Amino acid sequence: QVPLKESGGGSVQAGESLRLSCVPSGRTYQRYCMGWFRQAPGKEREGVAVIDKAGDTSYSSSVQGRFTVSKDNAKNTLYLQMNSLKPEDTAMYFCADRGPNWCDSTWSDSSTYVYWGQGTQVTVSS
Repeated sequence: QVPLKESGGGSVQAGESLRLSCVPSGRTYQRYCMGWFRQAPGKEREGVAVIDKAGDTSYSSSVQGRFTVSKDNAKNTLYLQMNSLKPEDTAMYFCADRGPNWCDSTWSDSSTYVYWGQGTQVTVSS
């Protein structure tokens, strides 16, 4: 069973918005550090945004000011609101859980995350 499940991807025009969601599958996670990553064909997986248990967030410079990561503890759901989408945002988007570890300056290192979803595709056309 895949630990996390993403949804909300799709195909949009440049300038439009999408909201991605991520829920755990059959487990409850401590959520000390939850992140969103993306991977475009032929490129390495890139850290996009992260939120810790206290609600503190960090973003990559490529999405700062356009994307917002948030969580709803009552619904046990992680979100990524993506505004002003650009063609270069086209990628498979993944959510990830760092297990019992808090976020830190290495948050964008995908190897530090324990649980992953299968991803949801976002395609932005110009």
